[in-house]
Amino acid sequence: MRRTAAARTTGVPRPSPGRGHVRQNAVTVIERRAPWHDDVDDWSEHPVARLRYTAKRRPLDVYWRDRNERWHRYQTGPAANVHSLLDEIDHDPTGIFWG
Repeated sequence: MRRTAAARTTGVPRPSPGRGHVRQNAVTVIERRAPWHDDVDDWSEHPVARLRYTAKRRPLDVYWRDRNERWHRYQTGPAANVHSLLDEIDHDPTGIFWG
């Protein structure tokens, strides 16, 4: 998953989604932004999407985060693989992940 995220970093003028947090059955896609002011050295990170494995459901579900930091299942058809889910997040036809 980390190799896939690193390979997806492009010259698109949006923040880099080159990081993710892996926890048990979920991977969270993180948006990284450069320091917004000269006095600030740290990059900011904001969760954008989450891929979660649930044995009772399909192999992977995609979730989006609302302004209250709650996760909601994103309605998508069955995915052939992780790459197609990442393509859906990257393409973001509804504007729910990248705004």
